[in-house]
Amino acid sequence: MIIQNKGSVMSLNIRTKDITLNDATKAHINGALESFKKFGLELTTVNVMIGKEKNGVNIEFDIHIAHAQPIVISQADKDLDTAIDLAIDRASKALRRLHDKTTSKQKTSIKEVETLDA
Repeated sequence: MIIQNKGSVMSLNIRTKDITLNDATKAHINGALESFKKFGLELTTVNVMIGKEKNGVNIEFDIHIAHAQPIVISQADKDLDTAIDLAIDRASKALRRLHDKTTSKQKTSIKEVETLDA
């Protein structure tokens, strides 16, 4: 099953294996991906792979960002909603760290360096 939502730049692909998603779960994933935009990173593609395992479900977020390495988050749990929530939290944390890393490099200006020397 492939669902594609194309905004201005970002595309979302949701793939499932041996599991069926209801509309509430799809909306939950879409809402989470909308919240990823708050970090101001250029998200190009987000691939979400959900598969049934022996002891539960496995969810994987593959987030491609312009001018950066892709972020891959894998989370396994017995409950689908719990696995999705944990993966979303981990992805948010990774995106926040990447955002902090890119913005902290840009904050130092020559004027600030000159005032520190004076």
